[in-house]
Amino acid sequence: MIEPLTTTDVQNALQSLGLSIQIQTFSSSTRTAQEAADAIGTPLGSIAKSIVFRIVDQIIVVITAGDHRVSDRKLATLFDVSRKKIKIASAEQCIKIVGYAPGGVPPLGHRTKVPIYIDQTLARFNIVYGAAGSPYTIFPIEFKTLVKITEGIVADVASPIES
Repeated sequence: MIEPLTTTDVQNALQSLGLSIQIQTFSSSTRTAQEAADAIGTPLGSIAKSIVFRIVDQIIVVITAGDHRVSDRKLATLFDVSRKKIKIASAEQCIKIVGYAPGGVPPLGHRTKVPIYIDQTLARFNIVYGAAGSPYTIFPIEFKTLVKITEGIVADVASPIES
């Protein structure tokens, strides 16, 4: 069993990138985008959800706005595969490949370098909030900095969540 990485690993990754961002820890859960937005007092859309997908035999991370959900149809088109080939990675795959369990997957500091796709609707916000390795930690980061440090590909990969 591979041990998951921790919030300390995320803080170290931020520092190694020359960023003086401090991770914030909350007593209540920030596991879901809504919980995170409520904890910080920020719009739901400014929460940067990192979701790990398996597409055929490739692992990718998609970072999407909290008020959107990743569209398997859009990912299938982007990767030129059928929608059946788009799967959310298992918790075990998440820990083994990116290092973190679902609900705490950060947008950076991964165990293995994987392609990162960033939902273009996150660009509405100057500051976005990413998970920091646990379901109780978050950090703020400028959208443009997030794109730069993750080498993320900004793409149309999500659709608004129907309310």
